[in-house]
Amino acid sequence: MIKPKRLKKGDKIAVVSLSWGGLGDADLIHKYEIAKKRLEEDFGLTVVTMPHALKGSAFVAAHPELRAKDLMDAFEDSTIDAVFCAIGGDDTIRILPYVDIDTLRKHPKIFMGYSDTTTNHFMMFKAGLVSFYGPSIMCEFGEYGKMSEYTEEAVREVLFGEWSRYELKPSPEWSDDYVPWDVKNINKPNVMKPDTKGYEVISGGGTVQGHLLGGCIDVFPMIVGTSIWPTIDEWRGAILFIETSEDKPSPDIIKWTFRNLAAQGILKVINGIMVGKPQAEVYYDEYKTVIMQVVCEEEHLYELPIFYNVNFGHAIPIGILPYGILTELNSEEKTITFLESVTTSG
Repeated sequence: MIKPKRLKKGDKIAVVSLSWGGLGDADLIHKYEIAKKRLEEDFGLTVVTMPHALKGSAFVAAHPELRAKDLMDAFEDSTIDAVFCAIGGDDTIRILPYVDIDTLRKHPKIFMGYSDTTTNHFMMFKAGLVSFYGPSIMCEFGEYGKMSEYTEEAVREVLFGEWSRYELKPSPEWSDDYVPWDVKNINKPNVMKPDTKGYEVISGGGTVQGHLLGGCIDVFPMIVGTSIWPTIDEWRGAILFIETSEDKPSPDIIKWTFRNLAAQGILKVINGIMVGKPQAEVYYDEYKTVIMQVVCEEEHLYELPIFYNVNFGHAIPIGILPYGILTELNSEEKTITFLESVTTSG
């Protein structure tokens, strides 16, 4: 995997809207302003917005080719050091015909987002690039009140930091609070509470290693069968990470998707599974039940380690997962460790 150059103060990041274009809507543009100020003042970065990122949801929805052009132009621009996604959505897959994988490969740089951005991450993985399943502009960088300390620390350590080994620790707190997106709530932070669970090992045991590969499970059905869906050899030896969206899919949908992964032969070739904390812990126990049903009862993969309640995706707060990076799951210690650097000095 090709690793991008790590960030430093003064670097330029580009904002793209590759799915939903709400960042540019009149009632939500304040989220962009919050994020821009935070990125520039707290992280010392220079923010540029690609030409169509703030055109609004109607325009962005109508022009997948221009969304893709923003992505391609951002990667080809040698003055841009990283690309951050505005938010997810539900139709990133529509830009696939307009994305050139070779261009991504030739111009590696940090790319970050989550949710529907899973589609873009699979593009990056197909190009052989390490990309980052992590904070978006509208949600975490544009968070009301203040940015979560856990997420802020993840950005500084994973994207700016220099290390060869990194332990992804569980967040000591979480939130099921919902603060409506409205300018009147700009100074209203999420109410946090202690997370007494930490990582749960719900099946399997021992210590395993593998490259990280996965994303938002809601998005998988849109990618399966396309040119960017990984081959069975690309899944072989991986640690699959999955999480669920704000739509809170029913446990049956999770069960059916895991059965699809089983039918493709994926579950039998991976080395472990990491499951993100469900948003607001809705279906927390039910998801565990159906995942274990498929993996253990139906596929008889009793030794496959499954870590649950990991802080990534649609939960509050979230960390950052780097695609393709060798990672260790230690079931006895309940630790998740990246075993190699995720960026280079450039």
